[in-house]
Amino acid sequence: MSVPAFKEWAVIVRALLAGEQILDVRKGGLRENGRHFAVQATRCWLYPTVEHQQTDLLKPAYRRWIHETEAAAAPPDQVRIEGWAEIVAATTMTDPDELAKLDSKLIWTLDYASSRLSWKKRDPLWVLVLRAYRLEEPLVVPFDPSYKGCTSWVDVHGLPDDPASLASEPALSDESFAARRKLLEQQLGRPFEPVEAGAGISPQ
Repeated sequence: MSVPAFKEWAVIVRALLAGEQILDVRKGGLRENGRHFAVQATRCWLYPTVEHQQTDLLKPAYRRWIHETEAAAAPPDQVRIEGWAEIVAATTMTDPDELAKLDSKLIWTLDYASSRLSWKKRDPLWVLVLRAYRLEEPLVVPFDPSYKGCTSWVDVHGLPDDPASLASEPALSDESFAARRKLLEQQLGRPFEPVEAGAGISPQ
């Protein structure tokens, strides 16, 4: 597969595709290669999953999205892909105070985002900047049991080689995305760095 799928809660995929959020935070799932997160590809399909979603882990304004995404989810024997993303930059952090600076830019509660930071304390938390694109026509492909489990990356069979070959529109305009990223860097007090596919424990 030339372009893998990036698995995340359906509510987070919705937030990315709606332009509500341009960040994701990641430590890596239990089935991750080497049990550590790495950026497998800088262009990826967005694979929504309702597994592990919990209402109380989202800020109040977004809690209804849990029920809405579950109601709209594909049948168990299918995967519905509504968009894709470019991972344009990243940083890593170990300090809870740094993560708190980005609290207003995440739909998760700070307590839950912090729990991702504290899990596997020897590994830093990845903070990814994603430029998301909505497909004009969603794609539906058969589900395969190999897609199950706590992992960030999945090779989904039946998808085109490159999502950019399909008709889609960015969740945010060039100007809006650049402004959002600039504000994030101002709040964090340092820039996000370019990231390359295959990057390991710290962005390249």
